[in-house]
Amino acid sequence: MRSKTIAAVAAAALGATSMTAGAQQVVEVVHWWTSGGEAAALNVLKEDMQKRGYGWKDSPVAGGGGDQARTVLRARVAAGNPPEAMQMLGFIITDYAEEGLLGDLTPVATKEGWANVVPAPLQKFDQYKGHWVAAPVNIHRTNWIWANKKIFDELKIAPPKTFDDLMAAAEKIRKAGYVPLAHGGQPWQDATIFDSAVMSAGGPDFYRKALIELDPAALGSKTMEKAFEQMMKLRGLVDPNFPGRDWNLATAMVINGKAGMQIMGDWAKGEFIKAGKKPNVDFLCFQYPGTEGDFSFNSDAFAMFKVGKSQEAAQLALASAIMDKNFQEQFNLKKGSIPARMDIADTNFDACGKKSMADLKVALKNNAMVGSFAHGHAVPESIKGAMIDVVTKFFNSGKNPSEATKQLVAAVAASK
Repeated sequence: MRSKTIAAVAAAALGATSMTAGAQQVVEVVHWWTSGGEAAALNVLKEDMQKRGYGWKDSPVAGGGGDQARTVLRARVAAGNPPEAMQMLGFIITDYAEEGLLGDLTPVATKEGWANVVPAPLQKFDQYKGHWVAAPVNIHRTNWIWANKKIFDELKIAPPKTFDDLMAAAEKIRKAGYVPLAHGGQPWQDATIFDSAVMSAGGPDFYRKALIELDPAALGSKTMEKAFEQMMKLRGLVDPNFPGRDWNLATAMVINGKAGMQIMGDWAKGEFIKAGKKPNVDFLCFQYPGTEGDFSFNSDAFAMFKVGKSQEAAQLALASAIMDKNFQEQFNLKKGSIPARMDIADTNFDACGKKSMADLKVALKNNAMVGSFAHGHAVPESIKGAMIDVVTKFFNSGKNPSEATKQLVAAVAASK
């Protein structure tokens, strides 16, 4: 009986394009999209919901990695006051689904054929026990490097193909008076670099074995030591003021010509676009050396909490709005990411977006699309936290890759 009720609500939500002002429902959405590029992208969803006749209560929690937002959410859930919708990543979705706190979006997903257009690696997180519990907004790629084209042209630097090439380019940038690598000293940003270093050192199969399957031999291997060696060398490329810097401020250093490069997911591109910059004209995008063709991903999704039947129509309408083809295109054009749907043409995307969409198709065929460790798509939060502690401690003060590798093995063993 309940499934029929939800199906009826879903049909009503999907068919509704407007509601009377007096009957308007409001959806509270908690998220951490507070930078200029992110806010511009989120406005697309707000406007779409308003066109459908629903109100939007915006509840942003600043903090690029979402840690602060997750802390706020845990407190609200514990107090019995969860929001209607919450931006979530990877295993966080699974954790709340296991607790039975998330609503079922399957009626909308089935009606709209989500399973036919969303890549399987995303569905792993957006479904739980055969039911859709989250609507994916995008696919971010984390193994990007963003570079100031004017600096690269001035110094006659080509996008590096090997890690040695990267270090040579960085040395040229330093000698010319620029910061080689713009970085923010926050644990999630350190871990984002680690994503690429591990992929570069061992490739997607090693990455999967070490950071997803947590194979002790891979975690403690010489290959992992090479990843830490890369981290150690990259640490020498940042400026003294990097501790605590937000990611978008590091991006601004590249945009404004103070720094040559930034290793960051493609949400950084949203900042370039917001600043009126164009790829291959003002900035360059290329894969971290050694990861060309590989695709480490992070996907933002919105999960809906069980908050009562009176809000189900609005929640299902939001899920439908998120998966709408036009929204997916317009949102991701602003955000810097690519759509979570595979059936959207790359026509309106810029050079970086086209490359990401093309590489994604190849990576899926080659089993080289792997979940980002840094952004919660590789291991559960409890294990991820212990591993990031090792990574960020090493990045800030470590000089012994072999010892860091041993510490990583120990941290995983202790947190299981």
